[in-house]
Amino acid sequence: MEYDREKYVSPLSTRYASDEMQFLFSEKFKFTTWRRLWIALARAEKALGLNITDEQISEMEAHAEDIDFSVAEAREKEVRHDVMSHVYAFGKVCPKAEPIIHLGATSCYVGDNTDVIILREASRLILKKCAQVLKNLKAFALKYKGLPCLAYTHLQPAQLTTVGKRATLWAYELSQDVEELEFRLSKLKLLGQKGTTGTQASFMELFGGDEEKCRKVEELIAKETGFDEVVPVSGQTYSRKVDAYFLSALSGIAQSAYKFANDLRILQSFEEMEEPFEKNQIGSSAMPYKRNPMRSERICALARYVIVDSLNPALTAGTQWFERTLDDSANKRISVAEAFLATDAILNIYINVTENLVVYEKVIEKRVMEKLPFMATENIMMDAVKAGGNRQELHERIRVHSHAAARAVKAEGKPNDLIDRIAADEAFGVTREQIESSLDPKKYIGRSVSQVEEFVKNVLDPILSRYTETVTSDLKV
Repeated sequence: MEYDREKYVSPLSTRYASDEMQFLFSEKFKFTTWRRLWIALARAEKALGLNITDEQISEMEAHAEDIDFSVAEAREKEVRHDVMSHVYAFGKVCPKAEPIIHLGATSCYVGDNTDVIILREASRLILKKCAQVLKNLKAFALKYKGLPCLAYTHLQPAQLTTVGKRATLWAYELSQDVEELEFRLSKLKLLGQKGTTGTQASFMELFGGDEEKCRKVEELIAKETGFDEVVPVSGQTYSRKVDAYFLSALSGIAQSAYKFANDLRILQSFEEMEEPFEKNQIGSSAMPYKRNPMRSERICALARYVIVDSLNPALTAGTQWFERTLDDSANKRISVAEAFLATDAILNIYINVTENLVVYEKVIEKRVMEKLPFMATENIMMDAVKAGGNRQELHERIRVHSHAAARAVKAEGKPNDLIDRIAADEAFGVTREQIESSLDPKKYIGRSVSQVEEFVKNVLDPILSRYTETVTSDLKV
């Protein structure tokens, strides 16, 4: 990518976001969409009886893509108005259509409707990438559904779960985000053509007071741009709450990715799992042996940005005075674009990491077996009670033995000898062999395996049936 290295350039462009997402927020896509909206407007006005010719519409269609940005930029320096500058540039290459370009419209006709279209297309790309993460997590969960591992509460070993069951927790959170963003998309409506204060007064003038034609022109524009509906009422703009809704959904995706990446960073510290590490990758400039979880750390960093950025449209929505003010514009241009670009970057990394997660089964087994005697004490106690022991007395003895064994492990670095202590205690009336027979980790994973299978069938598969395209992640750095 070529750019001026003496000027600030967003790292979202140079390092993180995909070319596909960047295109959706590019000037090319934005201003081409403006021209498509002017064509849709002209076509609708012609259909409803205004004096617009096929020749004028054909001329506009022929020049929808060839935007001379230098003409528009020079004009904007003179008139200080971006929409009228592009009306001027479009008119320069469409002299026959020039008199009817933007007829009856206000700036938000192209500006806001384009923003809605970008919201739609960018959200579709986000959903496609979320689905790929879910596909990766599904395969991982099924592969490791029966591999016992330590589960934690308060980041302290609690009971056992399985590696695959833990992956369903990551997937379930992201699946809820998918459904939330899908819901927002299902409710997304085009602004349509509402006029300066939302009353359609200019169109009432154009159509001689014919309200049905005012309604029909919006219907035709919506159909041409792929929407079923326009908003029922508005001021000059669509409600800025729409931006807040969408960025809230992106924040949810960031939160879920953050949770996954933090968990993986901890597991990598435990040496149970690792993110992919390439052949020539350098983990540390000072310590050649290190394998730092830099991709997961990057997910966390970008996720924090998206979560905080989601406050921007919320504040903007609350400060739109009456029918509109312009203090939304500068904030909106930055916050909405960067939220999508950063979420796109998060998902690019999330896809990459979940494609090739590394699992160290021997380390996981070793750590399980170190803690399993503590977790097996309830079963040992129940067996001893069945053999005639007193439950309350045995509970106290196990408490004492457990604390002594833990103290020996932590303070003296000795192996966990809890089983030896219990076997030597005549109050339990059980042999070491009987105790060891209960130390099979698979006896302590509950319904983990069937929970994974049920979750995949009932939650993931219905979502993934809507997204059949495979998405690959090619990280820039």
